Amino acid sequence: MSLWTSLEPASATVDPGGSTRVRLRLRNTGDVVDEYRFEPVGTVAPWTTVEPSTLRLYPGTTGTVELTIAPPRSPDAAAGPHPYGVRITPTEHPEATTVPEGNLTVTPFTEVRADLVPPIVKGRLRGRPRLAIDNLGNTKLTASVSGSDNGDQLSYDIRPSNVQIEPGRAVFVAATLKPRDIIWFGSAEQRPYTLSLHRSGTDPLPVEGTYEQRGFLPRWLATALGLALTLAIVFVMLWIAYKPTVSSKATEQLADAGNAIAPSPAASAPPPDPAPSKEEPKPSEKEPDDGGDGGGGGGGDKADKKPPPKVTAATAVRQLAKDEPSVRHICYRAFVGGQGWQEPVCDGAVAGTVGQKLPIKAMNFAVSGVGGSAANAFVNNPEADKGNFQQWTSVIADGKDIYIGSSKDDAANLSGFAINVGDGQICQSSHVRGRSWGDRCGNSRSDPNPDKKYVFAGTLDNGAWLEAVKLTVKQKQ
Repeated sequence: MSLWTSLEPASATVDPGGSTRVRLRLRNTGDVVDEYRFEPVGTVAPWTTVEPSTLRLYPGTTGTVELTIAPPRSPDAAAGPHPYGVRITPTEHPEATTVPEGNLTVTPFTEVRADLVPPIVKGRLRGRPRLAIDNLGNTKLTASVSGSDNGDQLSYDIRPSNVQIEPGRAVFVAATLKPRDIIWFGSAEQRPYTLSLHRSGTDPLPVEGTYEQRGFLPRWLATALGLALTLAIVFVMLWIAYKPTVSSKATEQLADAGNAIAPSPAASAPPPDPAPSKEEPKPSEKEPDDGGDGGGGGGGDKADKKPPPKVTAATAVRQLAKDEPSVRHICYRAFVGGQGWQEPVCDGAVAGTVGQKLPIKAMNFAVSGVGGSAANAFVNNPEADKGNFQQWTSVIADGKDIYIGSSKDDAANLSGFAINVGDGQICQSSHVRGRSWGDRCGNSRSDPNPDKKYVFAGTLDNGAWLEAVKLTVKQKQ
């Protein structure tokens, strides 16, 4: 061995979203000048940078390199200890490669998001919303769910009422709302309600929704019955008020018959014909404009034409789900700087460009057969030493579009992104500027949480960007 090494400190602690520095000292104990290359290994390698990346030492001299470890504030940085190492490869004696090891402890943090799907439910006797709960922290989440409303107008059946969610996972809680009173006729009524997420030691997280209770019988039927009843009452009242009086006029006619005289000839002459009207029909005040050539038919060649519908990732994945309903699919498309939105591709095809130095600025995803999905973008920050994660999207159902990043002209480049699915496992192969393709699945062997269902594609290096990506979803066994 021609090399002596020391990590200072050997054990370190860091908060997700922060950073810590570790000093690596090494001495060339050989008898020739040698150059050493440094490469971080272990679960924290994606978050670790080494400065400088190479070091040249004369025999008997000592050098120092600095490791900066910056775990992201995301479920990817699992709480707890993470052993790591730095592979040191001498140029002159590559067989003498050594790996000094250290330990990094990531502190826990809790972040949870809950959304009602849909926020407004309609029904006559019941409503069935679902509460989507995302664990965006790096520790297991244990919580219970309850429902309430003003006036105690609804009853709640929540299944499951208690949940345990691993970091980076999401669950759906099904709720059945039943009104205590039935609306037989009349317009719908809005009944606001709240589903609350309870965690030990924290305030409840309320999620507000609305149940629109409709009348039990159709509104037109109530109108028709009311109109029929009104007509019946009016008819009865008219019959009572104008009842005909029946009397005999036989005696009066006999008396009048004796007094009758023959009519005079003048009286029996027919009346003269009425004089013909002298009014002439009035001409129309304004003549229609016939346009000079038979009018009305012109402009047929200039009929408005609707633009073709925009093809998104959701459009593509719904077609695949229709053709292969039993197969899981993921479709996606990239917004490439200088080119714009590309056409969507699916199930392992390449989105973006390779070797053209064109960054991806936004992504559009859609899935089918996996119980919904969510994503989070990691973007470049030219004004800081490191990039930053954006907020996770809401859980989007199968067949719907998910967007991350920005397609504005001055938008930051996309360094990478995290994406998860509700059921199944997702794999990625990403191409970063100046690097080769890298593959990773949501349950890689080196992952401390083998059952998580999200994956990170790209890089956390603030000086690089994502150029191309391929995504697949593992099929059911």
